[in-house]
Amino acid sequence: MKKLLRVLVIIMLAVIVGYLFLPPYVQTAIQHGEPDIDDYKIFYNRTITKGNSQVWEMNTDYNSYKFSDEDRAEVESYNPVAYLIIQDGKILYEEYWDDYNSDSYSNSFSAGKSIVSLLIGIAVDEGYIKSIDQKVKDFIPEYDSPENKDLSIRDVLTMSSGLSWDEAYSSPFSMTTEAYYGTDLTGLIKSLKVVKESGKEFEYLSGNTEVLAMIVQAATGQNISDYTSEKIWQKIGAEHDALWSLDNENGMEKAYCCFNTNVRDFARFGQLVLNQGKWDSTQIISWDYLQEATSPASYLKGKEGNALDYYGFQYWIIDYKGLQIPYMRGILGQYIFPIKEKNAVVVRLGHHRSKEYINHHPKDVYLYLDMAMKILE
Repeated sequence: MKKLLRVLVIIMLAVIVGYLFLPPYVQTAIQHGEPDIDDYKIFYNRTITKGNSQVWEMNTDYNSYKFSDEDRAEVESYNPVAYLIIQDGKILYEEYWDDYNSDSYSNSFSAGKSIVSLLIGIAVDEGYIKSIDQKVKDFIPEYDSPENKDLSIRDVLTMSSGLSWDEAYSSPFSMTTEAYYGTDLTGLIKSLKVVKESGKEFEYLSGNTEVLAMIVQAATGQNISDYTSEKIWQKIGAEHDALWSLDNENGMEKAYCCFNTNVRDFARFGQLVLNQGKWDSTQIISWDYLQEATSPASYLKGKEGNALDYYGFQYWIIDYKGLQIPYMRGILGQYIFPIKEKNAVVVRLGHHRSKEYINHHPKDVYLYLDMAMKILE
């Protein structure tokens, strides 16, 4: 018994010593485990201040639709927290789970990438950026190197940068884990090198979005939270301040993810696309840019070597029953779909998404669109 106890003590001491020698971001990852939609509570955040709020009106058929038992079981199998449909600028359907409500905040995860794309477009509109074909080195001096000097903003927007980012979610030692739980995003991005020819082939890398955020920051002289507040959030009638999680106190936004707001305010990003970049009488972002952003960058090769038909400028594009729908997408099933043909916005937030893919889109994407079409009939 004493021998067994001694062995257990030795093992415990070895584990403790090993843990203490791990990089701090790995220690943090072990402490908190898998990313969660409420992770804004464990990070420092910067506030995206709202302006004059515009409350969504209610459709006369509000929540009149009833899910079948079969449909409800399938929707709930992915642990949703919110499902919202807005049509003609009015709430047609909304439902909440897991003690969430219309005011509850949730992490956007990678759906936030599309917001950064909007910021790039606005910075181009305002002349802070000459064009999306301008070189990244003009904004990040460390990229004025033999490997990186030809990298353009367009390459980064379309996920064809060829940068040395490690897009691994399961490893606690990956760049993605370090970006999420670490404290020096700027240093991490500055260390990247182009290792594949840029502007040729789509490869999804979260580091690209962080590069774009640093470009916006350098071009405008503002952090991206303040720029978002001034140029978008205050103009689209958001009902709540939003939060963008940071890598450290007063640090850099986790721009590739981690924009936190509620389902009704998330819907405003979809409505902005439906409005062709306008809100009321204000053109927030040029339609020319937004149209290109939400269309496939077909001059690139996709994963199979065919012309890319499912990604634009930080937006996914799905061919759903003949409809070309651009959408914002996060790793735990954060989706914002503007459906032009129905003048509708569909938002789903939750804890999980399908691990099965159909034509580069998680299987559950089709489920939420199927449900929406039934409700919109």
